[in-house]
Amino acid sequence: MRQMGIDYGDVRIGIALSDLLGITAQSFTVIDRNKTPDIMQTIATIVAEQDVGEIVVGWPKNMNGTLGERAQKTAAFVEELEQRFALPIHLMDERLSTVGAHRLLSEGDVKSKKRKKVVDKIAAALILQAYMDKRGRS
Repeated sequence: MRQMGIDYGDVRIGIALSDLLGITAQSFTVIDRNKTPDIMQTIATIVAEQDVGEIVVGWPKNMNGTLGERAQKTAAFVEELEQRFALPIHLMDERLSTVGAHRLLSEGDVKSKKRKKVVDKIAAALILQAYMDKRGRS
């Protein structure tokens, strides 16, 4: 079974998947919230087709460790996931994941127009990889 990483945003939701051994995370897709009528159904399709057994959602803490409006929206999204899927769902601190994704894309000379389309799935992969690394150490 694979693990799914989610970078939840107002406009786009980045999705990443682990390899079958749960060692590495790879960016998978971006769900455009404005163009996707049923986000939960789209996620359900990915879960079924990719044999996902666990979900990791980026937890948007402020830099000082407090939780803001973004965390409230993410908590509501996580509740929806819990109601829809009988899978373990974990929260992973996502501070600087988007910054890290932009840095990786910049170092790879990806033009800023193209970055918008992929930054969220790269951030999801960074969130998922951080979770897998942390779990591997414990």
